[in-house]
Amino acid sequence: MTELIQLEKQLEGLEGWQLVAFSAAMSERLFPNYQLFSRLVGFGDHQQLRGILDGIWNQLAGSGAKINAEVQLDNVEANIPNLDEFDMYGAMPAYDAAVAIYSTLTCLIEGDAAEAAGVANLSYECVANFIEVTAANDQMSDEELVRFINTHELMLDEDAFREEVLERLRAQPTANAGFIRDLRLLAQNEGVSNIGISGDDA
Repeated sequence: MTELIQLEKQLEGLEGWQLVAFSAAMSERLFPNYQLFSRLVGFGDHQQLRGILDGIWNQLAGSGAKINAEVQLDNVEANIPNLDEFDMYGAMPAYDAAVAIYSTLTCLIEGDAAEAAGVANLSYECVANFIEVTAANDQMSDEELVRFINTHELMLDEDAFREEVLERLRAQPTANAGFIRDLRLLAQNEGVSNIGISGDDA
């Protein structure tokens, strides 16, 4: 968690487009969680959210029409699941993914480091909750649970991914299509999300 406090300070040194690219990368890795939930329960339009995220990537790469972020905020909001209405774990990672895209759009409008840090926090908490629900022992003390989560393979992957994205962005002063394409490919992770699931599993 200390890492995430430090992260916001690191993000404050980035340009607006870098903050958006960071948020888009984190959202991309979260997206299969939404896709699978949407397909399984018939909630939301995962293709619409996919299109919005694609639009953000295309704008970053300079290869598509400029996205109307204000309009798309409403579209994303309509696709965010209400956690009170779904008595199943899968709604939580789906919620995180949709909110991450919403925050990425906000970042596109405002260029705010706090929004970008918020996306990273959503992804971190998503992984932490998944590990706690699926792998932790309920006999663990709080300290043992924190240690278990922080040393779990999925969390180590999460930390490594976030650092890789940051390193690439720090080394890239200006956006270009090739850089954005490669960053997007990294974030897609061959269609596997931050908690190890594929959106095509349904």
